[in-house]
Amino acid sequence: MAGLAGGPDPAGSPGPGLRVIVVDDGSADPGAIAAAAAAAGARLLRRDASGGPGAARNTGLAAVRTPLVAFVDSDCVPGPAWLAPLLRHFTDPAVGAAAPRIVAHEQRAGWLARYEQVRSALDMGPAESIVRPGARVTYVPGAALVVRREAAAGGFTEDMPVGEDVDFIWRLAGAGWHIRYEPRAAVAHQHRVRAGEWLRRRRDYGTSAAPLELRHPGTVPACAMSGWSAVAWLAAVAGCPGAGATITGAATALLARRLRPLTDDSWPLAGQLAGQGTLAAGRMLGSALARSWWPLALPAAVAVPRLRLPLAALLVAPPVLEWRERRPPMRPASYVMARLLDDFAYSVGVWQGCLAHRTARPLTPALWWWSGTTEPGGPRPGGAAHSR
Repeated sequence: MAGLAGGPDPAGSPGPGLRVIVVDDGSADPGAIAAAAAAAGARLLRRDASGGPGAARNTGLAAVRTPLVAFVDSDCVPGPAWLAPLLRHFTDPAVGAAAPRIVAHEQRAGWLARYEQVRSALDMGPAESIVRPGARVTYVPGAALVVRREAAAGGFTEDMPVGEDVDFIWRLAGAGWHIRYEPRAAVAHQHRVRAGEWLRRRRDYGTSAAPLELRHPGTVPACAMSGWSAVAWLAAVAGCPGAGATITGAATALLARRLRPLTDDSWPLAGQLAGQGTLAAGRMLGSALARSWWPLALPAAVAVPRLRLPLAALLVAPPVLEWRERRPPMRPASYVMARLLDDFAYSVGVWQGCLAHRTARPLTPALWWWSGTTEPGGPRPGGAAHSR
């Protein structure tokens, strides 16, 4: 808790001492938590029974009287100057929340630890962004988050064991507040690097897709892309690449016609846009295949042998391309394996959530036919937003 309660420092801490509240969410060892809180000079609030992260944050929020409140999970380690870059955003009265970048607490050995260092589900990447459905960063985790108390009046949803932070952020955005992602502020997180724990957590993230989609309709599709590109790729996978090329050519011609009043280079521009869009759609379909549709694709591949090679290529292409772009300190095979395990585990959770909530909406794509802007166009909760 030293990173929370520290006073002014030369790196730009926001002020002389912060009031810290520790919420014990019905832990099995309350004495140890009480001792740690007392040593840090923090106020302790104990819940008799565990209510989950949403309930714990709401308990702390109810005791806050300052205009701003910083939520920090117990497995996070803030640096000495993590708040200053976030607080600068609150000079804008429209900003309701700001989030730091979540990075690995320490460098560990092993392929899974290396994967988490470069593709943690909590790391939203190196670029600053506004946060909302359809933006480059669609959500930020609640592991570390600074919120304007006025904006947080509704609190966190307490009946969601995971995804409650995404729901909170989207409700703020829906109410008109601006949310900022600020990677210049960094908070270290103790990532799960044991395979069993890691896979279970990825599955848990997937279970949030259905309740989030029910609370925020249209925000959690399996993927979002041009319908023309989707049909072209489906034709190619089905063994009709000529039909796929014809569809892409027809879409290019129609797009060129629409661009003609705007530019003299309508055909080159249409060809460039259609080509880039089709390639991007193939990558998105491959990710959706791993994160949503493989329980359907697997029996199809078993029943129809000619589907096996194109489906396998579509499945493997996104992590291979991602490895080439990132050049992480991992062998390509290890990275591809970790990425596919990540996606498969998430998919199990998506299906569990859909069955529990009796909805298939997170398994269906969002397609548009002419507009290049649709929401949501960003990644789904539970994965690295900057990498998809």
